[in-house]
Amino acid sequence: MTVRVCVTGQPVSYSRSPLLHGYWLKAYGIDGSYGREEVPPEQAAGFYRSLAARGYAGCNVTAPNKEIAFSVLDEADESAAALGSANTLWLEDGRLYGASTDGYGFIANLDATVMGWDGARKAALVLGAGGASRAIVHALVKRGFERVVLANRTLERAEAVAASFGPAVVPLAFDKVTDVMADADILVNCTSLGMKGAAPLLLDLSPLRPEAVVSDIVYVPLLTPLLKAAAEQGFRTVDGLGMLLHQGVPGFERWFGVRPEVTAELRDLLISDLRAKGQLEA
Repeated sequence: MTVRVCVTGQPVSYSRSPLLHGYWLKAYGIDGSYGREEVPPEQAAGFYRSLAARGYAGCNVTAPNKEIAFSVLDEADESAAALGSANTLWLEDGRLYGASTDGYGFIANLDATVMGWDGARKAALVLGAGGASRAIVHALVKRGFERVVLANRTLERAEAVAASFGPAVVPLAFDKVTDVMADADILVNCTSLGMKGAAPLLLDLSPLRPEAVVSDIVYVPLLTPLLKAAAEQGFRTVDGLGMLLHQGVPGFERWFGVRPEVTAELRDLLISDLRAKGQLEA
């Protein structure tokens, strides 16, 4: 019987998850399908409770429904419980399970592409305090970083997020970022600055140590102004596409019983899609 899965949220037309999972389904010869379901927030709770009745084995959840999805779970994994949100749902013995895989995807991408990126695990600097930022902060704390500095334009927001993680996470006003760069093993942009159509993120990167890594979770465009500037100054850089690819691995394994590989061919496929849609460049 065909195993059916979908991506849900509003909007979902932009999602590249069907392309990603469709590639894996074909590569492993699995009788499965991965589609799209436009699910407005006011209908989300009912939709996720009725996955089985709709013929789905599970789904991915995008904005703005991740917190709603978490609220209807029968059981959540550690990351979802810590964040109060879920992006990957599956059914097991009639119960609805959920996980948050964004942090996993972020860490797995770095592990796969940048040897020694976590350095001495002394300090990380994260810019922005939205949902993706919270997942990344949680992942960095789990990885064993002694200090994660969370900088946001609204300091109160950074303080609120930091408070949920304990003393390892330190809030900071955005205009003080350069003051703490020298200690960072990694700098991560989790803001929308640099995204296609948005203002660029302009930072003086000179205080960073030469071995520091600069990462941007934005992947449209693939080479953001921040990453371009960092590469020109000799820093190791990591774009946001790999995080997207790796975060899909745990869900695919849950739904279809095969742990898929993130390959160069798969990355090239998504880059080709970005290029075809005119989204590769800023």
